[in-house]
Amino acid sequence: MENNLNLWWIYALLSAFFAALTTIFAKIGVANVDANLATAVRTVVILMFAWGIVLAQGNLPLLATISSRSLIFLIVSGLATGLSWIFYFQALKLGKTAQVAPIDKSSVVMVILFSALFLQEPLTFKVIVGGLLIVIGTLVLVL
Repeated sequence: MENNLNLWWIYALLSAFFAALTTIFAKIGVANVDANLATAVRTVVILMFAWGIVLAQGNLPLLATISSRSLIFLIVSGLATGLSWIFYFQALKLGKTAQVAPIDKSSVVMVILFSALFLQEPLTFKVIVGGLLIVIGTLVLVL
């Protein structure tokens, strides 16, 4: 049971690894392409990939079991993701990757604040200090 509880670490590290590759590949890919067109191409690939996984796992029938509330929040999350990607690709096209990525990842600090505000997750001393260190690290990298 302990191994399953710690599995999130592996997924989180894999997410960070692929997010890093995403940034490098996106910077190269957006060089001579309109940033919104690049976002659209990327989104189609993600769409096909995600639905391919759902179909391969046989989870399509579960679509009917999603509650209205969950569906609304998933749609709003999708809209936020789309806006994030549009602005991220614009920033990558215009800025240096080593500056754009840390600012984008400063979303971690916003997640900490929003999770305390909207999800009532605790703002412990450790969380506050970690958030401040992220802000300081971002400023060091960007300025």
